[in-house]
Amino acid sequence: MKKYENYLYSVAGLAVLFVLLVAFNYLATGPALRADLTDGDLYTLSDGSKKILRKLDGPVKVRLYISQGDNAMPVQLRSFAQRVDDLVRELKAVAGPNLIIEKYNPKPDSDEEDAAQLDGIEPQTLFSGEQFYLGMTVSRLDRKQTIAGINPQRERLLEYDLIRAIARVSVTEKPTLGIMSGVPVLGEPMNMMTRQGSEPWVLATELKRDFNLKTVNMTATAIDPEIKVLLLIHPRDIPESTEYALDQFVLRGGKLIAFVDPHMFFDQQPNPMMPMAAGQPGSSSLPRLFKAWGVSMDPGKVIADVGYASGAGQRYTPTVLTLNRTALNRDDVATSQIDTLLMAFSGAFEITPVDGLKVTELARSSPNNMLVDNIVASVSGDAAMKGFIPSNKSLPLALRLSGRFKTAFPEGQPAPFVMPGRNKPAPPPVDAGPQLKESAADNAVVIVGDADMLADGAAVEIQTVYGQRVVVPSNGNLAFAQGMIEQLSSGDDLASLRSRTSSFRPLTVVRQMEINAQRQYFGKIKSLEDDVQQTTEKMQKLQKQSGGPRNAQIMSAEQQEELERFKKRLLETRRELKDLRKNLRQDAEALQFWTKVVNIAVMPIVVTVFGLGVALLRRRRSAARVARSNPQGAAA
Repeated sequence: MKKYENYLYSVAGLAVLFVLLVAFNYLATGPALRADLTDGDLYTLSDGSKKILRKLDGPVKVRLYISQGDNAMPVQLRSFAQRVDDLVRELKAVAGPNLIIEKYNPKPDSDEEDAAQLDGIEPQTLFSGEQFYLGMTVSRLDRKQTIAGINPQRERLLEYDLIRAIARVSVTEKPTLGIMSGVPVLGEPMNMMTRQGSEPWVLATELKRDFNLKTVNMTATAIDPEIKVLLLIHPRDIPESTEYALDQFVLRGGKLIAFVDPHMFFDQQPNPMMPMAAGQPGSSSLPRLFKAWGVSMDPGKVIADVGYASGAGQRYTPTVLTLNRTALNRDDVATSQIDTLLMAFSGAFEITPVDGLKVTELARSSPNNMLVDNIVASVSGDAAMKGFIPSNKSLPLALRLSGRFKTAFPEGQPAPFVMPGRNKPAPPPVDAGPQLKESAADNAVVIVGDADMLADGAAVEIQTVYGQRVVVPSNGNLAFAQGMIEQLSSGDDLASLRSRTSSFRPLTVVRQMEINAQRQYFGKIKSLEDDVQQTTEKMQKLQKQSGGPRNAQIMSAEQQEELERFKKRLLETRRELKDLRKNLRQDAEALQFWTKVVNIAVMPIVVTVFGLGVALLRRRRSAARVARSNPQGAAA
């Protein structure tokens, strides 16, 4: 029996190994177990995406065109193309059979290339002249959305773009968008008296492509139930009855996007006391609603911000803000891919937290800001900086409120608006049904402190090329407005989508150093201005004591001493300002240098040290084994 014992053990061992191998293969063919350990869950679909995919009630086809082969696509784009493919597969895993994926390799002069061109997929050209394809179409029945060229720079919004396309083809007709405005956004006809009219803004022209636009009067006492999203632009002199209509619109689940403005340059209002004088910019706000939502904005002040000021020299205007990426919310879909916003004479918000509402800042100022009166909003150059004292606190310029809203009119519906000077009694309020006191579900409202940014003069440049009118965006203003409208009009699921984690990492420490240096700089300027004022007052006082203006040309010894002291102080302050700027540049350059050194050199150094440590450990273990195998040699 012992003769065959080893043989039996070997056979049993092989059988167990075979069973384990079969079990491993069976488990490996099951659903993959994955864990996303990246910062910001880079490879995890948003909850909103999953809800939209699971709600599909019919087949949606995704045709993915990716050039494949060693020389078909640049090396730097191959990993990106693979991530696109992985994301599509992730969508398929959630949607199931209702999402059909077709993948094509459009080689030159092939049927796949013809299909790509028929679907509107544009070839992307390299510097060498070679072309490759990376795009897709999403279709359902006769509805189709095309993403002609997928760009790596838009990778943060790739999930949003795909889900948006799927959501669009799943809807049978264009959504309705309401527009309520105190300025002629949709244009106005020719006035026979003034011989003046206006064309629709470019914003309105762009919105007509994707929405059915419906005008809402500025004195409306109810909002049409057909309207699910309302764009409110510059509600100048809005009556309480209309604010009540907006209040009830939000409480019933309508999405409101409000562009208010304390100083709208493109809304010049005539002065009734001086009809022939130039008009004054209009001001707008939503006082009752803002108070109920925990938001406040001073309608008599605009924000001046030296961190994002526009112009230079005598055209330096701190009230015209050019916001860059650091001022925008990089985690929100509406602002994550916008590089610049131009906000002229914008208001700033103060937030008082309200139970049930969450505040998300979309755009914010730098800490080097100051609220100034509307009357000096357009002052530029050196005069704009006179008396500037930074608040050292960033303020929101655009924000989103989300959650459960409560009514701003607990006392009930106010009386409808009646034009001043009319003797007719006020008509009874429109019966809009029972008053809502609170929204039944979570909702969202977007508030922006500037309406000028939507006007053609601030958002686009209109050129004429070969007799054709060409519109060129000047900044991301219209993209911001369109993205916000599109996001809210596509439902709560799409609105909840986040942008994916970005590789963009600004040098925030260097930026903070610059802000601190600017504070010191303006503090010294303020000190110098105070010295100038004090010296001027002292010299005027000395002149009065010496006999007034007649003897002003003859300076006493005390006046000469005071003047010399002032000149010396002026030179010292200028030298201090110069040294401050010099030290700032040196510190910033040194920090950037060492940051690059750390980013480039630390990992190779860590790998090298680890490798040397492993080699040393192996050498010691080898020496120990030799010593144990030859104890006499080790003793000798």
